[in-house]
Amino acid sequence: MPIAIMRLNFIQPGLEPNEMSARYKAGIDMAEWADKLGFMAISHEEHHGAANGWSPSPLITAGAVLARTKNIGVSISALLVPLHDPLRIAEDIAVLDLLSGGRLSVIAGIGYRPEEYAAHGKDWADRGKLMDECIDTMLKAWTGEPFEYRGTTVQVTPIPVSKPTPPFMLGGTSKPAARRAARFKLPIFFAAPVPELMAYYYEQCQLEGWPGFAMMPGVGFEHHFIVEDPDKAWAELGHHLFHETSTYASWQTPDIKSAVHSHATTVEELRAEGMYRFVTPDEIVAQAKATGPEFSFNLHPMCGGMPIDKAWESLQLYEDKVLPQLS
Repeated sequence: MPIAIMRLNFIQPGLEPNEMSARYKAGIDMAEWADKLGFMAISHEEHHGAANGWSPSPLITAGAVLARTKNIGVSISALLVPLHDPLRIAEDIAVLDLLSGGRLSVIAGIGYRPEEYAAHGKDWADRGKLMDECIDTMLKAWTGEPFEYRGTTVQVTPIPVSKPTPPFMLGGTSKPAARRAARFKLPIFFAAPVPELMAYYYEQCQLEGWPGFAMMPGVGFEHHFIVEDPDKAWAELGHHLFHETSTYASWQTPDIKSAVHSHATTVEELRAEGMYRFVTPDEIVAQAKATGPEFSFNLHPMCGGMPIDKAWESLQLYEDKVLPQLS
């Protein structure tokens, strides 16, 4: 079976509640569909205060997906742990680990938007200290043993079924993130191709006396949307993709690296970049065969508020005209 991943972030420009409700319900239906077709994972993310409702509750949506599926992995990339009570999310992740049999994986991120910290009553200047406290607390919590937390003895139950912890790694694209992961003896996921930073991480792991484990996206990461007519799709639907990428770009600062950071200022420029692609079934099959086993389908069916019916049309083309040629 081909490697296939679906991204769901439930963006709904305008935030109309009935439309948003339909979008969330459709996303869970799509996750169930992906599970039946043998997808590897569903990916969620976390942002707050976005004018389009961009994914504020990934643990909740992950729980809904896990409840409706049997085999597919669910990844949160990333969970902004300093914005949460670490005991609370340690409990939530432990319960989801038990419910799913270990199918939830979490990438812990520090975030990059000061306004999110302000909205949650957190000091942006303290984000490093907050991150350290959260990671330390969560790792201790998952042992099930009593430990000291902010001047009192606490114990978190139940204990996750996954050992030594639920699937958990740090995220980032900075040297402090690499040092933090090495210090806590945790794997790290770099959000962009940064081989020099990966080498630095492994150096830090060697100093800490453990081998380490790092992952990062490949050069030329793409989102795929299967359509019969790419030119028509770009003309009719490209503004949805541009809405998402321009929103994301507006949050970025020069020090932030991301495999999905677009610099496009128009739909036409976004198409030329190649990170978001409307492709025919035959085109994507040819690309998959030419690339080989390492090729992955990265489907983002409701990107930027894509109409739900158009999202389903794209997914159905994958099932009917792509998958049969690759199975």
